[in-house]
Amino acid sequence: MNTEPVKSWAEAALVYKKPRVIAMLFLGFSAGLPFLLVFSTLSAWLSDVDIERSIIGFFSWVGITYSIKVFWAPVVDRLPVPYLTRKLGKRRSWILLAQTGIASGLLGMALTNPLTHLHITALFALLVAFSSATQDISIDAYRIEALDKIYQGAMATTYVLGYKLALLAAGAGALYIAHFNNWPVAYLAMAALMATGIITTLVINEPSVTKDSATIEREARLEQALKLDEIKGYSHKISLWFADAVIAPFVDFVARNGKTAFTILALIAVYKISDITMGVMANPFYLDLGFSKKEIADVTKLFGFFMTIAGAALGGIMVVRYGIMKPLVLGAALIASTNLLFAFLAINEPSTVFLAVVVSADNLSGGIATSVFIAYLSSLTNTAYTATQYALFSSLMTLPAKILGGFSGIVVDTQGYFSFFVYAAILGTPAILLAIHLMKKQATNG
Repeated sequence: MNTEPVKSWAEAALVYKKPRVIAMLFLGFSAGLPFLLVFSTLSAWLSDVDIERSIIGFFSWVGITYSIKVFWAPVVDRLPVPYLTRKLGKRRSWILLAQTGIASGLLGMALTNPLTHLHITALFALLVAFSSATQDISIDAYRIEALDKIYQGAMATTYVLGYKLALLAAGAGALYIAHFNNWPVAYLAMAALMATGIITTLVINEPSVTKDSATIEREARLEQALKLDEIKGYSHKISLWFADAVIAPFVDFVARNGKTAFTILALIAVYKISDITMGVMANPFYLDLGFSKKEIADVTKLFGFFMTIAGAALGGIMVVRYGIMKPLVLGAALIASTNLLFAFLAINEPSTVFLAVVVSADNLSGGIATSVFIAYLSSLTNTAYTATQYALFSSLMTLPAKILGGFSGIVVDTQGYFSFFVYAAILGTPAILLAIHLMKKQATNG
């Protein structure tokens, strides 16, 4: 299979005709559907039936499962699902098991009255969240293993499109159904929509991967270093599994990349900081400028949706056209620079037209950066530990940015919006410099 960048833009665009790239549209829909159903949509339901605000807040804790999925990713990587793995293969069996858990949880929520059995509703919501996080692990692993790294930008693009469509269904769609019927009917409809992912999982083919000799030798050396041969009985099996499934993925990453591994991890940690920091204050900024909620919704949702998808599609083509590193640098630069457009907007008279231009530029840039960055993260994994390593990368990608983003309000209150957006742009500088450094290092190493 060709893994070199192609010369023609038209040839690069043909990547979206690949069956596995198209399949990611439906798997992305399956991944995105449960997310809002245990967050804002569920909050709307609970609020609508007069559940106390404090209790609604506690329900948000089920989302912790998305942040700690790295802890059971090794299980998804290594352990088979009884019967299903033999019939479907490792990745499809875990995806199907997770999808079944999501559909069952949504069905259970639909059939439970939160006013009389709130704890049961909470347990079903937890089942949905846990199954959803597990599905994310499995689909990410499938996506990386299904096609070579040069196609990962396109795979990410169709995945993002499906995910965004699912958010519309689980957000606005569920609200509409609840308005004209009731909340149980809305959640029954969402459970039925999970059939989209289930059918796709049954139709697609399991990716074929093999463990290379270097990985096998590295695992053997690790087992020898840990003196696992001295452990007897059932403890030996547990220790062996833990070494190969949990420790080996981290050892492998450092061994393959050497000292550069820490530079790569630093880039992963800072790449989205500028974007996430700005996003925290975006809606308060629009409101403080005097834009109405309708104007904000029209511009950010309409332009935002289509420009994000357009950017992601362009990013996928650029990866096929130029490889990963050049678009990665471009994405980092675009994320940082679009913050300066918001700074300019902050010191000028409010204009819906200019708001649309700024939001369009921001979402186009974000779409490019997202698809390219996902392709980059995918290229870093070893297919022997795909789920574990990608789960680690995706957690590292958002955690520092979310922590720093929490201070956004303080910066706005003390320095104002103009300084805040300049500050957000400056936060993007390390990502640009690290991406350039890694691009040059890759070019030097051939």
